[in-house]
Amino acid sequence: MPKQCTICGKKYLMVWKRVKLRGKYNPTIKKRKYPNLQWAKLPSGSRRDKSLLHPSLRSGKRVLACTKCIKAMGKKKS
Repeated sequence: MPKQCTICGKKYLMVWKRVKLRGKYNPTIKKRKYPNLQWAKLPSGSRRDKSLLHPSLRSGKRVLACTKCIKAMGKKKS
């Protein structure tokens, strides 16, 4: 299973870290930063179901979602 959000498709970013040693910078270190993915159930009767990347995802299904998407799912439109 890829480390990717099912809803928005967010995946890793390459980050370059600068290491300082005795006043000089060593060559940079490349590192992958992954999103904060959590298991979440899709809400029933949600409009988000239509905008999902994969059509087989239905309401009530457990998916890996980033915390921003989980927070957005919790907000109700009035």
